[in-house]
Amino acid sequence: MGKSVFWFRRDLRLHDNHGLYEALSSEDQVIPLFIFDTNILDELPKDDARVTFLHDTLSQIKAKLQQLGSDLQVRYGDPITIWKELITSDEIESVYTNHDYEPYAKERDTALRQLLEKEGIGFHTYKDHVLFENQEVLTGAGGVYTVFTPYKRKWLVQFEEFYIRNSVTGQSFYPSEDELANLVRCESTEMPSLKVMGFARSKIKIPGTDVAQKVIKNYGERRNFPGLEDSTSRLGIHFRFGTISIREKALKAVNLSDVYLSELVWRDFYAQILSNYPHVIGQAFRAKYDKIPWRESDEEFQLWCDGQTGYPIVDAGMRELNATGYMHNRVRMITASFLTKHLLMDWRKGEAYFALKLLDFDLASNNGGWQWASGSGTDAAPYFRVFNPTAQMEKFDKQRTYIKKWIPEYGTESYPNPMVDHKFARERCLQTYKAALNNT
Repeated sequence: MGKSVFWFRRDLRLHDNHGLYEALSSEDQVIPLFIFDTNILDELPKDDARVTFLHDTLSQIKAKLQQLGSDLQVRYGDPITIWKELITSDEIESVYTNHDYEPYAKERDTALRQLLEKEGIGFHTYKDHVLFENQEVLTGAGGVYTVFTPYKRKWLVQFEEFYIRNSVTGQSFYPSEDELANLVRCESTEMPSLKVMGFARSKIKIPGTDVAQKVIKNYGERRNFPGLEDSTSRLGIHFRFGTISIREKALKAVNLSDVYLSELVWRDFYAQILSNYPHVIGQAFRAKYDKIPWRESDEEFQLWCDGQTGYPIVDAGMRELNATGYMHNRVRMITASFLTKHLLMDWRKGEAYFALKLLDFDLASNNGGWQWASGSGTDAAPYFRVFNPTAQMEKFDKQRTYIKKWIPEYGTESYPNPMVDHKFARERCLQTYKAALNNT
């Protein structure tokens, strides 16, 4: 038997893992591998909860593989350098992995493909992170959708045809016992510790993967109310790192909640926007929105970051984010709108802050959400939308349950006054946007 490597990345599970299934089906001996990528880790804070989560998840995978007589090889460093070492020390015939659509990952994979081809080693990648990718959902004329609603209509038709009707025949990737026997037999190895990699264990609690069906079933009625317990699934970090299968969750959601399924469609939509329009990283989807003269104030930005704006729904959201790495989705829209519309600050600053803090940070979705809030993204005519934080609070947290949880000084003299008047801020925003867009 030859040797192949399966490279875990954003697919940290042994079940329903497309690339791993294909590797095990090849009848090669399969070496499972994960690389802690220093090109990514070096940019993170040293108590980053996501790194702790990754380390714990990999430990669990190692334990499962060891029960099967195999092991997960875990390396730390620059991926291309590590791959050069691997192909020198092992007689590897093929490398299997799953697609990653982010710009850095695509550049890295291109470099690896070129390296492997020089050595006569195959490089096989598969769709696993999304349900439909790149240019799988197209207009009747063969174009890429850039507006969500028609994309969703076409997506649902294809989902019905491709996943629901064929879910038994080829859309799940569960290896048989014979295929699991193709995992390389080896002695257990040590995994680099958090300390060795320069990280401290985070104290932030990670949401679990077990979600009651009633949470999904009631999602449409409860999802907009941040003060309600179990109003959302909190599965974002697990979708982000692939500790759960997007195929499994979508097929379950079909019978429980159209609204929840729609959120998974948004995930695919933003992933294909990033893949087809990579300029959205660092630039507005619609170029004319790069002409907006954003305000700059480190002091005001810091007040927003710290949850000290004087608008309770905004401040509660930012404090929740800072304390837990999570923010309710409705509140994400409100806080993003406040930064870009009320304070007229560059959406890229908010995008970067969320990227630093969110447990479920996903480049495509985070970018898409921030561009939606600022009006620079795929929405048709969105710059007129300026959320009124007070009205949003009255509508979605009328009893102040969420506010009081995160702002203990709410209603006292210790809580600051609003840093900007809503009416003034709205008018300033609309005038600034209009002037900039009319001059393009």
